[in-house]
Amino acid sequence: MGAWMMALYSVVSYVLFLVTFTYSALFVAGLPFVKGIDAGALRPAQHAIAVDLLLLALFAVQHSVMARRGFKRWWTRLVPQPIERSTYVLAATAALAILLWQWQPIPQPVVWNVSSPLGAALVWTVFALGWVVALSSTFLIDHFELFGLRQPFTLAMGKMAGTTEFRTPFLYRMVRHPLYLGLLIAFWATPRMSAGHLLFSVGTTAYIFLGIFFEERDLVAQFGARYHDYRERVAMILPFTGSRR
Repeated sequence: MGAWMMALYSVVSYVLFLVTFTYSALFVAGLPFVKGIDAGALRPAQHAIAVDLLLLALFAVQHSVMARRGFKRWWTRLVPQPIERSTYVLAATAALAILLWQWQPIPQPVVWNVSSPLGAALVWTVFALGWVVALSSTFLIDHFELFGLRQPFTLAMGKMAGTTEFRTPFLYRMVRHPLYLGLLIAFWATPRMSAGHLLFSVGTTAYIFLGIFFEERDLVAQFGARYHDYRERVAMILPFTGSRR
């Protein structure tokens, strides 16, 4: 595959990710003009729970396994290094798309319901803030490297790939994982928490903390004492609550 073909591949992967990511926000919000988290044909709760757990497990396994350093060393024997990240993004997008497509609704019982218009508006504001925090945190480091665009374009333009620097800009001085913090806020901030939404929120929360465990292990291996010191000084998820939270 030529350099510019790899660059085109990365753009296609990125666009597919953007479309699916945007749809996922609408899915979690449960807006009426899309297939929301509580929309679709109703089936027995046991069936829906089993299917939904399998979908969450599929996403978690793909996301975690392909992100590990050992897997990448093996994977790049088959996939060119410049598009390794784009391929990961494409696979993650496919896993997310399958989850959104096949998710089984469990609308009852309702765990909580904010009926006040003002209260609901406040919750939706927090929901939107969560997505903003998640997306903006990727730009604070290197959005285009994270989603696999920078690597093939650097090659196509005949430049040398730089080394990954350890930086802690803005939100990263408050928490070590602002991307995950934003997603947690977005997944839990809803004026109407159905049983299906609760299952989704609990499942994604469990995966996020499992992902943090593996990700931090890789970061310590990559950056050594610098990341270890950072982990001792900065909270994991909750700002200003100590390094372990």
